Amino acid sequence: MLSQPIQAGFKLPNGAEVIIETGKLARQADGAVTVRQGNCVILATVVANKDPKEGQDFFPLSVDYQEKFAAAGRIPGSFFKREARLNDYEILTSRLIDRALRPLFPEDYFCDVQVLISLVSSDMEVMPDALACLAASAALAVSDIPIKEVISEVRIARIGGEFIVNPTRTELGKADMEFIIAATEKNLMMVEGEAKECSEEDLVKALELAHDAIRVQIKAQHELREKKGVTGKRDYKKPEENEELKAQVIAFAKDKIYAIAKGATAKHDRSDAFSVLKDELIASLGEDITDTDKKLAKKYYADLQWEVVRHMILDDRTRLDGRQLDQVRPLAMEVDPLPTPHGSALFTRGETQSLTTVTFGTPLDELLIESAAKSVDSKFFLHYNFPPFSTGEVKMMRGQSRREVGHGNLAQRSLKQMMPGNDYAYTVRVVSDILESNGSSSMATVCAGSLALMDAGVPIPKHVSGVAMGLITRAEDGKYAILTDILGDEDHLGDMDFKVTGTRDGICGVQMDIKVDGLSMDVMRAALEQARKGRLHILDAMYECIPAARAEVKPHAPRMEKLFIDKEFIGAVIGPQGKVIQEIQKETGATINIEEVGNYGEVSIFSPAKEGLDKAVNWIKGITAVPSVGETYEAKVKTIQPYGAFVEFLPKKEGLLHISEVSWKRLDSLEGVLKEGDTVKVKLIGIDHKTGKFKLSRKVLMPNPGGQQQRAPQTEGGQDNN
Repeated sequence: MLSQPIQAGFKLPNGAEVIIETGKLARQADGAVTVRQGNCVILATVVANKDPKEGQDFFPLSVDYQEKFAAAGRIPGSFFKREARLNDYEILTSRLIDRALRPLFPEDYFCDVQVLISLVSSDMEVMPDALACLAASAALAVSDIPIKEVISEVRIARIGGEFIVNPTRTELGKADMEFIIAATEKNLMMVEGEAKECSEEDLVKALELAHDAIRVQIKAQHELREKKGVTGKRDYKKPEENEELKAQVIAFAKDKIYAIAKGATAKHDRSDAFSVLKDELIASLGEDITDTDKKLAKKYYADLQWEVVRHMILDDRTRLDGRQLDQVRPLAMEVDPLPTPHGSALFTRGETQSLTTVTFGTPLDELLIESAAKSVDSKFFLHYNFPPFSTGEVKMMRGQSRREVGHGNLAQRSLKQMMPGNDYAYTVRVVSDILESNGSSSMATVCAGSLALMDAGVPIPKHVSGVAMGLITRAEDGKYAILTDILGDEDHLGDMDFKVTGTRDGICGVQMDIKVDGLSMDVMRAALEQARKGRLHILDAMYECIPAARAEVKPHAPRMEKLFIDKEFIGAVIGPQGKVIQEIQKETGATINIEEVGNYGEVSIFSPAKEGLDKAVNWIKGITAVPSVGETYEAKVKTIQPYGAFVEFLPKKEGLLHISEVSWKRLDSLEGVLKEGDTVKVKLIGIDHKTGKFKLSRKVLMPNPGGQQQRAPQTEGGQDNN
């Protein structure tokens, strides 16, 4: 017999009911819940080892979110017909949950923890990623795993000027702001999202409204925990401590660490100096030191380094590289550094560098984005690569990491705000290769991507730049320092990593992770204002480099033109078994894509050369053109007869150019005047609507030498038409 499930619930601001349930499914997990809204059901489980692995000195948390295709009544399209590795959307959702959960665990907790979240039933209008973190937190809440707090996560969007918590999929399509926010009852923990140039104050308002909704969800989790009767937390093995050794490390290294930190040296010089000092510290402890104490000494040294540098920044108001708190590193940028790509840019900020390229493709190159609920094609996508040489390291190349997916997504959603609409025929791929990294490589990707798009001739109206902000706080005296354009070391030792992208007119993207309690909205506003100034400083330099998108794509870029034809002509352009369109592509070298849109056919034509593009365009226009009396055409002589010439004046459309319409002079034959294959300009002077025959004239386009009256053309047998 299954035990009676335990439930708690709440209502979203729009009235939708959400039910959290435990005690029925996955009962051998340390914690398991289902979260249901409408037909959307998410199952979340959590399991933690009782003890850490021997010698473990870090927290091994793994979070995986997966959408089961059966949840939407679908069978996977892969060869094996089963769910494969996580796709980008699932990885991004997993990262959102991981970043929110990780700060909840004690700093000395090193046991393996695995959180698995699965979409097991789908609702076409309910966005499951907005409920996934709630499910993960609830699974932890009903377990005895020693978390410090309960959290939740919501999506908030602005639609028609109104903020909506967890909007439906249809509503989200109309939003001009969209953010996913995670928080505890008191503090924001994580923010990720995009906007069409929103103001800083609009963002703050969205955060406040989201936090109010999150508090309701946290209350429901506490209710569920109480109903289940969870009262305590499990004990766990804490790392060994040696206070005497700790004092030795502080006495030996504290002042020396400060001297290195104050030296304003480059990344590798500073890193080498800290490494040498660590070796000197270990040597000073004597040859009899145990391996355990040696490991502890290295840990105390790292902790001391973290503390000393933070105090230096707070008290001296200077940074590791000697900059002021709000100062951006030196900038260098250029466009078109590579001759072959359709667009390229090199962006360098301090010791961080991105080489970014833009490639144009056809609709056949669109990226298929598939999830359980839907499959869509994207015409704009960005890939971010972070090779190990960018940090001077040797590492195995094992495919794209979750970090690379996340950084690329932030840059993509930021640049997407300025991309032309769906009527832009090109598929656009942006690739950022990070050649050097010392912090904020995702923001370098945004800047380099904007420059490369303009270099390629993509009609984006404004540049988008990005800057990474940091925060260091001290609880004892309330001091804090907001850092603009953080280094890698500052990211590690700081209390906040806050990336902001945008134009001169507003914010386009945000990614924020907070590691400290008690971040006030006043500090948030100060950080946003400092980020705005940094963003504008970078934008000024970008506009100096290339002030606007090139008027045309580069000569070697594929040419593109889009035609709209009546629906009835689609079959004529394609031809039986595709013969016509294949012939056009073969003869012109163009790639042609036809899509039925309403009562029209949308024809996208791509060609590496303008000549081929023009030829394909004219060919299709000829097929779809309706002959109009009075129009002039470029015709090709197909056959010569005694009474005239049959000419093709539009593709597959022939008419008679009667001998009397060839010249104002009377001609007995066309010998020496026209021959098969000649090209001649003709005017359509009549259509016999009974027979469908076309009457053409050449002479009406020629000067009349003697003011002669035009004779009525004769029939094929030589008799007058009249």
